[in-house]
Parts: sequence; structure tokens; C-alpha cells
Amino acid sequence: MIPKEYREKLDINGLSVEVITEGTRDDFISLTDIARYKSDNEKMVIQNWMRNRNTLEFLGVWEEINNPDFKGIEFDAFRHEAGLNSFVMTPTKWITNTNAKGIRVKRGRYGGTYAHIDIAFEFASWISPEFKLFIIKDYQRLKNDETNRLSLEWNEKRLFSKINYRIHTDAIQQNIIPGRMTKQRAGYVYANEADMLNAALFGMTAKEWRESNPDKPGNVRDYATLHQLIVLANMESMNAELILAGKSMSERALYLNAMAIRQLDALARGENAGLKRLEDDDGE
Repeated sequence: MIPKEYREKLDINGLSVEVITEGTRDDFISLTDIARYKSDNEKMVIQNWMRNRNTLEFLGVWEEINNPDFKGIEFDAFRHEAGLNSFVMTPTKWITNTNAKGIRVKRGRYGGTYAHIDIAFEFASWISPEFKLFIIKDYQRLKNDETNRLSLEWNEKRLFSKINYRIHTDAIQQNIIPGRMTKQRAGYVYANEADMLNAALFGMTAKEWRESNPDKPGNVRDYATLHQLIVLANMESMNAELILAGKSMSERALYLNAMAIRQLDALARGENAGLKRLEDDDGE
């Protein structure tokens, strides 16, 4: 699956510089936008920077540290040529010949040359030390805003997950757990019901998730998306109604699984439609 791209903007004294994040990976900053600080001929500015021997050394070291597929032999050939008047280097040439990952060239509407933040800051320093400081400062502001937003979203997600918890547990207690059952045995019933919901929504039980993710703390629900937690809240409410109606666990599991698929699809289509409208509005 291709990671979803998130695009944000830095504002450097009125100059807009785009930042792209792919899923949970590191950010990439537009070298094309940064180059506009120096000249309207962005491609030439980037090429002049890349033909510099110090730049090539930096790029090569970065790739050797971060990219196991980097072609060191091809890099050595470029390093020997760097500094000659005839030497020309472009982002595409660098990527194609060395299998570099730190610089990317994008085509189409959002086209341009992008680089990992380590490389982008180095490029900004070459453009202007003062400009580099401005970029770092606004990038830190962007990350702080993002952290605050994610913290708020996490709290909202936890709230959604608890919306119908009381309704769900009351239905289990009143209709599934017989009288005079020990707290330990009652806990087993609650756990079985929770795992039935986990399997219907996530395709695995809590134990199966832990076995598949031994290095992750918490449980499967801690890593759910906002859409999944909205659906989970709906499923808990529906499960309570199905319990009251006397449906067996196997009947409820099949019904809730179909419900989860249907609702997640509806939420995804709604989100995509909203993003499409925003893109259309931006293009006007």
C-alpha cells in the first residue's frame, strides 16, 4: 500500500515552502521552493549546488548511513568528476545512477525536487545561513503544532472508544453473565465479547495482535484509526442491542463484521469526497 501523503507549508518571510510527510516516515522539504529565495531559475540553482564537491560528499555520506541500497561505486565515479568545469549533476541523474533515496523528483501538479529534512537544511545553508535559520524555526513551529493536534486527536479517539462502553458492559452483565458468577469468570465473558468485536473490526483478537506486534506497547485499540474507533463505538452499541435480542455470539460476530466493513467504507468514501472538494477549491 502506498503511504498517504500529507502536505503542509512553511512560511519563510512570505516565501511558501512545501513539506511532505508520507505516512509515519520522515518529512521531505521542497528544494524547488527553497531555491526561489535565490533565483527564479530553481533547477539551475539546485544543479549548481549538486555539482559542488562538498555537496556530493554530504549526499554520499547521508545515503551510506540511511540507504542500504545506495550504489557506492557509482557515487565514487561522481566524486572523482566533481569540481571539473565539465561536470554536471541533476537530481534525476543522481537518483537514477546511485539509487539515492534522500532526494526525490515529483512530476505533475505538485512537481518539483524534494529532499529529506537533513539534506534540505544543508541546501538552505548553502543558499543563505540566515535563510536556514528561518526554515528551521518555522519547521519547529510546524512540528509543535502537529504534536498538539495529534495529542488532541488521541484524546478524541479515546473518547470515541468509551462512548458506548457503559451500554455495552451493562448489556453483557444483565443478559450474558448469570447470577453469582465470580468476578474472575465474569472477566472472561467481558474479554470474550471484546475479542469478538476486535476480530470483527480488526481481523484479530487481542492475543493475536500482541503475538504479531511484540515490540509495541498497549493493545490493538491503541493503534486504531479515528474511523475505526468511531465504528467500534457504533459496534458496541449495536452489540448491546443484539444481546438484548437474544442473538448468539456467532450471529452477532457475522453481523458486526459486515457492519464494520460497510461503515468503514462509507467513512473512507466520505473523507475522499471531502478531500476532492478541497483540492477542487484549491485549483480554482
